[in-house]
Amino acid sequence: MQKLLKRKTIVYTAAVFIPLLIGITSALLTRNNMQIYKELNTPPLSPPSWLFPVVWSALYVLMGISSGKVFLNKNKAPKDAADGLGYYVLSLAFNFAWSIIFFNFRRFPFAFFWLLALLYLIVRTILSYKKVDKKSAYLQIPYAIWVSFAGYLNLGIWILNRK
Repeated sequence: MQKLLKRKTIVYTAAVFIPLLIGITSALLTRNNMQIYKELNTPPLSPPSWLFPVVWSALYVLMGISSGKVFLNKNKAPKDAADGLGYYVLSLAFNFAWSIIFFNFRRFPFAFFWLLALLYLIVRTILSYKKVDKKSAYLQIPYAIWVSFAGYLNLGIWILNRK
């Protein structure tokens, strides 16, 4: 029992730490360019800039818990677990790169299509996770919703700031 608890603690700690580290690293790489959000014309429903790190932190925790659950339950459906975790890792890479594309390079059209690819990866993650552990799939839904909303914001910024 003690060994199982220790294993779960290590898995969940690592699973939550990884997306948080990726998010923090991405934020550090873009921190000097994030002020552009305040300088851009933004679409209706655009949240204040302080809300983004709050939401992303919560999402990274949910994503980590979700991936940890799938990892711990991988024996239930090994192929689906491997596929889901693979899509998840790719989504983390796409998530990391989006901020750089959007804030550092200011390539709003490319960033929008990058977000569509990210959303595809998230949906694939959800579908694979659902076959392993339904709660893990449900924990990814806020991520998909927020990335969809980010897509709306990205598209709006692209349209409203064309030169």
